[in-house]
Amino acid sequence: MTVYLVGAGPGDPGLLTVRGAELLARADVVVHDRLSAPGLLDLAPVEAERISVGKDPSGPSVPQSEINDLLVARGRDGLTVVRLKGGDPFVFARGAEEALALADAGVDYQVVPGISSAIAVPAYGGIPVTMRYSSTSFTVVTGHEDPTKADSDVDWEALAKVGGTIVVLMGVANIVEISRRLIAGGLAPTTPAAAIRWGTRPDQSVVRSTLGGLPHESLRAPSTIVIGEVAAQDLDWFRRRPLVGRRVVVTRATEQAGQLSGALREVGAEVIEVATIRIEEPTDGGAALDDAIAGLAGFDWVVLTSPNGARRFCDRLRDGRDLAGVRLAAIGPGTAAVLAEYHLQVDLIPERFVAESLLEVFPDVDPTTGSGRVLLARAELAREVLPDGLRERGWDVHVVEAYRTVPAEISGSDRERLRDAHVVTFASASSVTNYLAATGADLVAPVVAAIGPITADAARDAGLVVTVEAPVHTIEGLVDALVSWAKAAPPP
Repeated sequence: MTVYLVGAGPGDPGLLTVRGAELLARADVVVHDRLSAPGLLDLAPVEAERISVGKDPSGPSVPQSEINDLLVARGRDGLTVVRLKGGDPFVFARGAEEALALADAGVDYQVVPGISSAIAVPAYGGIPVTMRYSSTSFTVVTGHEDPTKADSDVDWEALAKVGGTIVVLMGVANIVEISRRLIAGGLAPTTPAAAIRWGTRPDQSVVRSTLGGLPHESLRAPSTIVIGEVAAQDLDWFRRRPLVGRRVVVTRATEQAGQLSGALREVGAEVIEVATIRIEEPTDGGAALDDAIAGLAGFDWVVLTSPNGARRFCDRLRDGRDLAGVRLAAIGPGTAAVLAEYHLQVDLIPERFVAESLLEVFPDVDPTTGSGRVLLARAELAREVLPDGLRERGWDVHVVEAYRTVPAEISGSDRERLRDAHVVTFASASSVTNYLAATGADLVAPVVAAIGPITADAARDAGLVVTVEAPVHTIEGLVDALVSWAKAAPPP
């Protein structure tokens, strides 16, 4: 098999390349650094072996020779090995040493470039590394090497005369000497300069100064330093996003969290995913659902109340012919979207995405027959409003368990992250119950956001104060409601 040297990018998980994501999805082994985006490891199969070889500045580190040997050994085992490295594997990342070791051992390897922090971090800090007429070149240099060494590989005085933009990686510890030597080489002390710490991450911060002033600023690693006229630019799109600086807890099940997490990151939030529930097969293994589907010809309607129920139902259909003559009702566009994935058209969707609204628009029983049958596929535990309401109107309702939710354990490390959260989101009543059962009220963030009135009522019944309630009861509606709240709220 092959060892893939994959660049993970500078920190924002969205900057991983498509090729990198594809390889992670089929990896047998992931050998990884101390990544700025540890969530990238979730892209690998659950059964994949994950081996951390990251350098720890405050503790012991795995020697490079041992990393090389590990890659060779796993590659010889006939496994698909992803060596996941921050940034780009060939930009100050020792990827070339690993490639040489694999080549010498006769192990096949490929290199998958990543987005380098030298370019991405300035862009996220609002600084273009080149601009027409003012900076037509840029130089990337490591600042990790001690500039006072007699045999230094970096001629800082010569670099000062090159012109254009200078991007210094890993240079905070040596910024005093770097600044002195660049000024000695001819750069003016007033040359614009900036340092971007934790670039591309939600906690990114930017210090703007000059070449002479930067050594007197409170700089901290890891920072990317930009020196040149472009450093005076402030094209700050990053900080303008409405949820920047907010840590938002997503309590959805792991397999469902992606949509909400992605939408929150898009508007600047730092997302803390803490699954409080797991989606599992029904207690009977799906036997009742299978029986109901086998007899679908005897039903007039199938009602689905959640994306989970819709997916379980559709997965057990042979194909669309099972639904011949049967109409479909869905509560919410998320449920309808799942049905659309299976090329099934919804006949009825209420204006408001709650059971009560579906009851308002659900048709009456056919007066010529005086009867009609409804199949309601839903979670094991759910409100009885819908089946009771349909029965009161004369419908024969058959309720089947399509799935069940069970509490998920919260790790100690997740508990620590929850202490600093600003907002907790709930997308279902069960997520409220399970979150409080797992954490207690002490780990509830100051702002509680609910996807709709049923979830909000569950939170209030549990003693929580609901700050944000989405008027449109969808993931998009929840994010929009949080954005509206954030624009009116004091900054974090």
